[in-house]
Amino acid sequence: MKQSNTREQVELENSQGGNKSDIGPTMSGSDILVAALEREAVDTIFAYPGGASMELHQALTRSDQIRVILPRHEQGGSFAAEGYARASGKPGVCMATSGPGATNLVTGIADAFMDSIPLIAITGQVPQAMIGKGAFQETDFFGMTLPVVKHSFLITDIADIPRVVKEAFHIATTGRPGPVVIDLPKNIQQA
Repeated sequence: MKQSNTREQVELENSQGGNKSDIGPTMSGSDILVAALEREAVDTIFAYPGGASMELHQALTRSDQIRVILPRHEQGGSFAAEGYARASGKPGVCMATSGPGATNLVTGIADAFMDSIPLIAITGQVPQAMIGKGAFQETDFFGMTLPVVKHSFLITDIADIPRVVKEAFHIATTGRPGPVVIDLPKNIQQA
């Protein structure tokens, strides 16, 4: 008896040259992330664009479900997402680019941690090959936020995106609510 594949498995097989007549088009890592956010019923994201998150912003423009709100500053985006979570009862979602863009989210993330607010902070990151090598606008955001989050994810494989997003929302909303970081390297967004 053949076991049925999940959508994520089929999407992954498709992206690796599977039978394209069986299912829709190949999806990039950014498109997979947006689809995973849609499955978590995300309807609003507070996102400030930058070089390492541009692929994510382009994918968000193709979503009919998610409204992108452009804050004046990344820190404002993290606080707006926190306010959204307080008002709606759903996890707030914010996004920034790598380096200084990501570090600008830290105060809002720390505030969400101290006030037990479910928050998903998505950050673009330099390509994996450049992590730890002092690349332009590279910051160890994963390590920097460890004391003020419930959990941090650095996605290193496109196949992990749907699982990580599902786990991030589960972690952020169960037990004592709080923030979760998803750091997504540019090469995974483009894959």
